[in-house]
Amino acid sequence: MSQTTNQTNKTAFLPMVICCALFFIFGFVTWANGTLIPFLKLALNLETDLQAFFVTFASYIAYFFLALPSSWILRKVGFKNGLVIGMVVLGIGSLIFIPAADNRSYGLFLTGIFIQGSAMALLQTAVNPYLSIIGPIDSAASRISIAGLCNKGAGVIVPIIFGVLFLKNSEEVTAKLNATTDLAQKNAILDELLQRVHTPYIALAVIFVLFAILIKFVHLPDVNEDGDESVVATKANSSIAKSAKTSIFQYPHLFLGAFAIFCCVAVEVMAGDGITTYGRELNIDADILRFSTTFTLFCMLVGYVFGVFAIPRLISQQLALRLCAIFGVVLTIISAFTEGYVSYYAVALLGLANSLMWPAIFPLGIKGLGKFTKTGSAIMIMGIAGGALVLPIYGFLKDKMQIDFQHSFLITMLPAYLYIIYFAIKGHKAGTNA
Repeated sequence: MSQTTNQTNKTAFLPMVICCALFFIFGFVTWANGTLIPFLKLALNLETDLQAFFVTFASYIAYFFLALPSSWILRKVGFKNGLVIGMVVLGIGSLIFIPAADNRSYGLFLTGIFIQGSAMALLQTAVNPYLSIIGPIDSAASRISIAGLCNKGAGVIVPIIFGVLFLKNSEEVTAKLNATTDLAQKNAILDELLQRVHTPYIALAVIFVLFAILIKFVHLPDVNEDGDESVVATKANSSIAKSAKTSIFQYPHLFLGAFAIFCCVAVEVMAGDGITTYGRELNIDADILRFSTTFTLFCMLVGYVFGVFAIPRLISQQLALRLCAIFGVVLTIISAFTEGYVSYYAVALLGLANSLMWPAIFPLGIKGLGKFTKTGSAIMIMGIAGGALVLPIYGFLKDKMQIDFQHSFLITMLPAYLYIIYFAIKGHKAGTNA
């Protein structure tokens, strides 16, 4: 048994609290993108939605490039030191927003966002398997759901806070920009708008560094996932664990799971960060649009609350995944073939459909990996890159290919949900003789 699983309940409580705090930070930084997309499009005078969608591309593509190096870093410096490094780098990425705003440089903004994504790749590579392994693998989805409440709780809060800070009087600012042809006056308006970035991101950098110091001095027991496959194998009684495998490539369910994460994050980002753009195409009232991401993530919160109490008591994580993906298919079709607020709220409700997918996919993907858990976790985290591609693909179909925005939405979302259904029914069993 691992060290962590032998701790008293009091000792085990603190690592869970730290994990929940980290997931809150992940959510705050990640879902800030939903506000940054319309803000930077306005403040930097970007011409198309496709250009603005590179905000999410810069954030999520970092996971693809940094997840495996993160696994190597964690092996070298340890779980806790890896968290400290990740938090400091997250603070550095936040500070880059200051010169980006002062120089009105989209490239610098994207650089800061990429550095933030790199830091979160390291943090998520560490924390997700930690949550999955500190207890029975069959209830891992419940623990991840608890952490997910913090993650999506931050996602509900940040669009409200950043919406007020960044998008306040955005229609008035747009009207002023359209009303003047004087270049100096336009530049003055945009410079004033970008000054709104300073205080929030300096504050975030300070908070991240302080949290790194806290982690450094808090006792966080390591989980021995590099030893025998005791925790995962014993708890799950997996046939994978019983056959001493010598290569990560002997676990096909891992790679199928990584692609399921790819699809899962893609539909999350499309529903959470893309809903504002989608709603604007539907001519939804601007005061409602400002809180679009909040609507979607509130729906996710409802799903996470259900997951905390229902998995595995009332429903298995595999069945929860199946039902969520099927619900996603239904809502996607409704959104594509209806109009106005019906279509808009169908997209918002995708938050409910997406809620239990990550908590179910991640433990199913790393189930039975034993000594390969850290590497397997990194491969799963690479799947987060799905969030990098979905909005640019949607923007390309809509802006460049001139495909109707609702049909573009359908083309982007439906294949992802269908693959997740496959993984929930069959893919997670690949190579397990289950």
